Order: sequence, then C-alpha cells, then structure tokens
Amino acid sequence: MAQLSDDCFAFGGELTPLDEALAALQDRTVPIAGISTVPLRDAVGRILAVDIVSSSDVPPHANSAVDGYAVYYDDLSPDSETRLPVAGRAAAGHPLPQPAQRGGAVRIFTGAPMPEGVAGIAPDTVMMQEDCRLDGETVVIQPGIKQGANRRAAGEDIRTGETVLATGQRLRPQEIGVAASLGYTALAVYDPLRIAVFSSGDELRDPGEGQLDPGAIFDSNRFTLTAALTRLGCIVTDLGIIPDKVDVIRDALAAAALDHDMLITSGGMSTGEEDHVKAAVEALGSLHFWRLAIKPGRPVALGQIDTPQGPVPVAGLPGNPVAAMVTFLIVARPLILRLSGAVDTAPISFRVRAGFEHRKKISRREFVRARIEMDADGAARAEKHGRSGAGVLSSLVGADGLVMLPEDMTLLERGNMVDFLPFTEVMP
Repeated sequence: MAQLSDDCFAFGGELTPLDEALAALQDRTVPIAGISTVPLRDAVGRILAVDIVSSSDVPPHANSAVDGYAVYYDDLSPDSETRLPVAGRAAAGHPLPQPAQRGGAVRIFTGAPMPEGVAGIAPDTVMMQEDCRLDGETVVIQPGIKQGANRRAAGEDIRTGETVLATGQRLRPQEIGVAASLGYTALAVYDPLRIAVFSSGDELRDPGEGQLDPGAIFDSNRFTLTAALTRLGCIVTDLGIIPDKVDVIRDALAAAALDHDMLITSGGMSTGEEDHVKAAVEALGSLHFWRLAIKPGRPVALGQIDTPQGPVPVAGLPGNPVAAMVTFLIVARPLILRLSGAVDTAPISFRVRAGFEHRKKISRREFVRARIEMDADGAARAEKHGRSGAGVLSSLVGADGLVMLPEDMTLLERGNMVDFLPFTEVMP
C-alpha cells in the first residue's frame, strides 16, 4: 500500500479556485489501496490495477460479416452477372475443411472464418445472400460489389500488443466483456477503500430514537454519505454520532484510523467552543482548511492522522446537508477515486440551456440544484429545483443534477447555455 506524504494537503489560502484545488488533489495524492486478483465476474465496478495488453488478435482470423457467399473478387465480372459453382460451406466454429479454389463460391455464414486459399491467395469478398440467387448448385452474383466487401479482417477489433484496458480505469460491463474476449478469467484490481464515517454534534439524534428534544434534529449526513460511498464501491463503517467532547472524538478517530484507509466527518469543524473535531485531528496529526471559492460548501477540511502504519487521510465536510453533499461530490469524491487507484476522476458534464435566471457573486463557482425538462423541439432545458439554502436537503430530491455557474459570471439569463452535472455521473 502506498503512503501519502505528510504535507499532501498543505495547500490553499483565502478562497482557493475550485479547479486549482482539484488539480492539487490530482497531483499530490497517490493510490493507497492494496491490489488483489479477482475472478472476472467479480471485477465489475472495480478499478483496474494492471494494464491489459492483448497477446492475440481479436478476432483471431478474418471472418464474414454477413450470411452469403465467399468469392475471389477477381472471379467476378465487373459489368454482368457471374455464375459460380457452390464448392463448400463454412459456418461459425466450422471452417471450410479444404482450401477454396478459384472459380468457385463458398456458402458462408456470419462469423465463420474466411476460407483459406491456394498459394497464399484466398477468397477476399463476401456477397450478401439477399443480393444474389441460387440456381441449383450455382450462385448467380450481380455486378457492382466492392473488393473486400463484408469481410472482417483479423485484428479488426483488437491488435496483438495493443493496450486495451489501462491501469486506473473503472471496469464497466463493456470492459469486462473485452477482457473476456481476450481470454482473461481474472483481473488485478485495487481493493475497495475502507472508510469510516461519523457525525459530530450534541444536537444530532439517530432516526428512530423517538420524539426529538427541543433543539435536536435527526442526523441525515451520515446516511447520505454512507450511501454515496457505497455507490463508489467503498467498504463503509458507520461510527455513529460522536459527542462534542474532544477526548471522546480524539479516541474515536485514533481507533478508527488503525483499521481504515480514510475517515470522513460532517460537522464540528469550525473554530467555535463546541467544535472539537478540528482540535482532535490536529492532536493526532495535521489538518488544513481549504476555503474554496464555491457555493454551497465553502469550508472543507483535509488532513491526516498519524498511525504506526502511516498517515490516514481525513476529510471534514460541512454540517449543512446540501453543503455536505455538494462538497462530497465535488471534492471528496475525486479524492476517494484517486486514493482508490482511478486515473480519470473528473465526471462528464453537459451543455444545456438554462430555463431560469440567477444572480451570483463574482469569483466563485456556484452549484444550483436543477431538473432537466424537454422543450417542444426536444432540446434539454435546466430548470432550478427546490428552495435555496445549504440546509434544504429536500431540494436534492427530484433534482437531476447541478448547474455549474463559473467564477466570472454574475448574472445567468434565461436561455444562456450552462454546464450541467447529472447526479448519474457522480453517483452511478
């Protein structure tokens, strides 16, 4: 397992631009997850740890793309019908058992190997059965077909020596299929990160504890974060709600750091008298506040706890539910993916037309909850969804994603093109 440097999170200042912060995370962090070899069927969703280089061509032989007749192109008349005797049959898994002779046609089916020929010259063209007719034991072929038509070359899909899948790639069903096409039965992948999550705050209660006391609220952040981490493939430990007592918080963090790869907290990271997480982390290692130029979720704390096995990263997220979710998706998620071995941690956003107006401050990135609707012409339009506010968690329900407004914008006008980040990209 690789180790983080002691100062990898020592970055930032007053209102650091988001792109600058994300670039620093990418440059200063390394994969810390271990590597295991798992059966191919169990590798979906995992991150590849070793390049997959093809040792053979796929397909391994030239084959027919259609049902029809394999012929030598030079046997065909360019301007009139050609009549050729049918001299054999080739099907997928059942190649023609003898070389194909000039002056004849071979009945061939989709996926069947192209027949071998004589003296290194073989049939090179396939006529679709719909474009010819059978007359007894003779096939009648119309003129006009191009040489090499309907013939797939060996290696058309993958060439020998080609890097087909790269280290750091998250494996989807299509990558699993490609590995199977090369004959792999198992793949080397990074192990899931073991992440401990807890909330801090004497006002928090677990759902199901009955009627709330005055001033108390149910804790939602732990459940939101645990669900998001599970969707990323992490192994999550829920440490519950930790009281606002510095010694209790310190002991819980120290114990969790011994058998987890990362810790994530929400709340308790400010500098008030009742916010003790900051002091507890600093007592066990180091903590750096990143004041990001974003809304919601400006303050994010990144640090590490020192253990005999090496530093364990800590991400401290805001206590407000929407701010916690946005900072998780925008900052913590790419950090987790990077530590998990992923190379490409940036989600794909899309350009859509805005269906609302919005004013914002200069020099900060703003994330607006939005849903996608369709115009009469079928074009996508982003509409602002729910009430504003970093604590209005219900505004995320029914939203399709986040409209991302750039730092230099102060007024979004209806009809402007905007970048839209769908939740399906960051929480697949």
